[in-house]
Amino acid sequence: MKNISCIVALAIFLLSSFDVFAIGLNEPVPAFEATDDEGKVWKSTDHIGKKMIVLYFYPADMTGGCTAQACGYRDRMESFTRLNAEVIGVSGDTVKNHQVFKKAHQLNFTLLADTDGKIAELFGVPVSQGEKTVTKSIDGIDVDLTRSATAKRWTFIIDRNGKVVHRDDRVNAKADPDSVEMFIKAVE
Repeated sequence: MKNISCIVALAIFLLSSFDVFAIGLNEPVPAFEATDDEGKVWKSTDHIGKKMIVLYFYPADMTGGCTAQACGYRDRMESFTRLNAEVIGVSGDTVKNHQVFKKAHQLNFTLLADTDGKIAELFGVPVSQGEKTVTKSIDGIDVDLTRSATAKRWTFIIDRNGKVVHRDDRVNAKADPDSVEMFIKAVE
């Protein structure tokens, strides 16, 4: 019985500690770099502070929820542009995977390759390591999309001062673009 109590206490501590390391509201976003879907270096310092930034982490390219979320952002891009907001998607997928994903769904915003999960970790987003492959048929050809890091689905909104003004760690993939758009409209 004593062992069970210790295990339960340890599990509660570990689960509650995830949030301790996450970037909180009104905290500044640390500088980071990643390779974007065009194979170029994307620097946060070139973007944060100039517009509102919607930085959303998602598990994998070409999967159901992730595709619904990305297409929702794609379909609202005109509104985000009017709101002076830039949308950035981040996953553990490779640049090649992102290129396939963008082409297959005509995505009109930047995707960052976080193949080692370091950006997710920087933001406190839980990430698991280990190779996973998704096979999808694109234009009648089966394509294997392999990633080595898988992040949880979290969304951050960063203001023009470089601080987090919204963090959602319980994201509903399909509803995320709507709720983010409404939040930005409310704070503008």
